[in-house]
Amino acid sequence: MRLATVRTDSGPRAAVWREDGWHALPAPDLSAYLAAHTTAEADGLAGDALPGAVPLLPLPAPGKVICCGLNYADHITEMGRELPSHPTLFAKYADTLVGPDAEIRLPDGLDVDWEAELAVVVGTDIRNAGREQAGAAIAGYTVANDISIRDWQNRTLQWFQGKAWDASTPLGPVVVTPDEIDPVAGVEVTCRVNGVERQRGNTKTLVFDSAALLAYVSTFTVLRPGDVVLTGTPGGVGMGMTPPTYLADGDLVEAEVTGIGSIAATIRFSR
Repeated sequence: MRLATVRTDSGPRAAVWREDGWHALPAPDLSAYLAAHTTAEADGLAGDALPGAVPLLPLPAPGKVICCGLNYADHITEMGRELPSHPTLFAKYADTLVGPDAEIRLPDGLDVDWEAELAVVVGTDIRNAGREQAGAAIAGYTVANDISIRDWQNRTLQWFQGKAWDASTPLGPVVVTPDEIDPVAGVEVTCRVNGVERQRGNTKTLVFDSAALLAYVSTFTVLRPGDVVLTGTPGGVGMGMTPPTYLADGDLVEAEVTGIGSIAATIRFSR
């Protein structure tokens, strides 16, 4: 099943995809829908068709956006680090997120990098969950691009200031339920810059998979419906190139996950 927040003539709407297109769900967006309903209910709650609907940022109001860094073995190697015994975590705010076809505006002179990722969407409250409970709490998966401001990230040992710039993290275009996609079996995560492939990895090589991440995070903070957890990026980031290569004004960055779709962002610098 595919769920989304879509643009309609009457405003944003939570929606479910059927063979004939998007159909309305009883909520203004997917964040509101997941706060009141499960994904399993979506088919039975589907209402009128929404002709011409276009996917927007699927989850505009997550309570928590938590990210895992250094979670693919190849990316860990290119960063010159050892495989971690525990997830390396950092947080974003909801207002870092933008939709699947975005223009990201940033001040000139920054070292801006790409990081295509699989993102997990939480469907039920979990606290101190085991792996099985955490896996059952997954509402679905979507695509993210953790656009990173490397010069700010590297100012200190803490990454937060390079990861939480407003309107800098594309997410979408849809949320696909676990019955249609299995990251443990492996799905491809790719990134292209101006049409040139820069990253390609497979989620079966994750050090900590989706259920493991949700279980670990839930040990110290409750996760609620609509929260988002980014699972990390594969090798091929600009900072790992020789010499390091960063995004320029007008660059088009695309992130794609097999079975979900792709998102795109155009980078714009201003003085």
